[in-house]
Amino acid sequence: MSTELDDDPQDASGVAPPRGSGPLGSGPARSDPIVNVTGLRKRFGTNEVLKGIDLQVQRGEVIAIIGKSGSGKSTLLRCINGLEVFQEGALQVEGQPLKHGDAKAMRALRQHVGMIFQSFNLFPHLSVGRNVMLAPTLVKARDGAAAEAQARTLLARVGLAEKFDAWPDQLSGGQQQRVAIARALAMEPSVMLCDEITSALDPELVGEVLKVVEGLADEGMTLMMVTHEMNFARKVSDRVVFMHAGRIHEMGPPEQLFGAPQTPELQQFLSALH
Repeated sequence: MSTELDDDPQDASGVAPPRGSGPLGSGPARSDPIVNVTGLRKRFGTNEVLKGIDLQVQRGEVIAIIGKSGSGKSTLLRCINGLEVFQEGALQVEGQPLKHGDAKAMRALRQHVGMIFQSFNLFPHLSVGRNVMLAPTLVKARDGAAAEAQARTLLARVGLAEKFDAWPDQLSGGQQQRVAIARALAMEPSVMLCDEITSALDPELVGEVLKVVEGLADEGMTLMMVTHEMNFARKVSDRVVFMHAGRIHEMGPPEQLFGAPQTPELQQFLSALH
C-alpha cells in the first residue's frame, strides 16, 4: 500500500502551493489537479511494474521522482504521456482522460504534455532551428515565419540563440539537451515530463541543463522530473515522490523526505548515495 505522510505543515496531502504565477503557470493554488493518476497499474508480461499509483499534481507544481532503477519511475512518466499502455486505473491531464484506443484523444493529450528524454533524439538531418520548428508546423499547422520566430525565441531562452543554423552533431551533449528542451517547449505544453535528462551527460555539462530546468520551474511550469540529482531535487521541487518496487513509498516536501525519511527503504536509498 502506498504511504503518504501526513505531517506536512503545508497540507495533509503533501501538496505545496504552486511555485510560480509567471507566464507559464497561473491559477489558484488549490484547483483541480492538472495531472490526476488513480489506481494505475502497468505490467510487462507477468512483471507488474506499477502497482497502484495514486498521484495528483497541481498546476505550477514541481515534482521530483526518485528511487532505485527498476522502481517504476520512468514507466510512470511514459504512461502519463501515452507512450506506455497501462492495464488498470485512470489518468487525466487537464481534465482529459487518456484513452489509448482513441487516436484523436491521444493527439490532444500529447499537445498538453511535453517530454524530454535521457537521449536527446534530435533529428540529425535537420538544423537546430528546424528541429524546434518541426512539431509546431506539422501538428499545430503554424506558418513558417511564426514557427521560426518562436524557435529563435526559445533557443535564446535556453542560451543557444546563435545555434539556430547549426547541426546537432556540432553541439555538445548539454547543448543538444537544451535544444531538446526548446523543442518540447515549442508545443506550449501544460506539463513537462523530464526523464533523467542529465544522465547521459558528462558531469561538467549537467549544470547548464539543470539551470534551464530551474528557470522553467521559477516561471511556473508544471514539471515532473525523474532525477538522480538529489541536490537539484531538494532545491527546486515542491514535492518529492520516492518510488520503491512499483509503489509510491513516501511523498512530501523535500526537507521532509531528505531530512527525516520515515521508512527503512528511503533511509537506505539516501545513505547509498553518499
